[in-house]
Amino acid sequence: MNKIPMTAEGYSALESELKRLKQVERPRIIQAIAEARAHGDLSENAEYHAAKEAQGLNEARVAELEDQIGRADVIDVTKLAGNTVTFGATVKIVDEDTDEEKVYRIVGDTEADVKAGKISISSPIARAMIGKQQGDSFEVAAPGGARGYEILNISFK
Repeated sequence: MNKIPMTAEGYSALESELKRLKQVERPRIIQAIAEARAHGDLSENAEYHAAKEAQGLNEARVAELEDQIGRADVIDVTKLAGNTVTFGATVKIVDEDTDEEKVYRIVGDTEADVKAGKISISSPIARAMIGKQQGDSFEVAAPGGARGYEILNISFK
């Protein structure tokens, strides 16, 4: 079983979601199934079938979260330091063509959210940055052609 690298923040988010699914969603779905059963004939009961489908989706997500939590390799980013890009680093880069600056934090696959500035360690841009230092340039293959970037700053927060 492969370990899944993640930050303490990402691990906490998975645990919170798992707790919510087990303690809030599961009882709500069970109640919906019970109410739908009370309506009689189950073969043509849309409420029953919808509740059973919701139960299946909920239980699948619970199993997925339990697997991810079980394989988690939690990395405390606050204890990391250095001048090279690694997992957990917050990296400020500039597009060499447009001079547009962006800040990304390299996180695990399960906690990636580009809109929040968190990119997966397995993403092309993160893989291109790993091992680089401040001032280094790197290229990323993009749908519109290769893009060049320069690393402006590396920090661990």
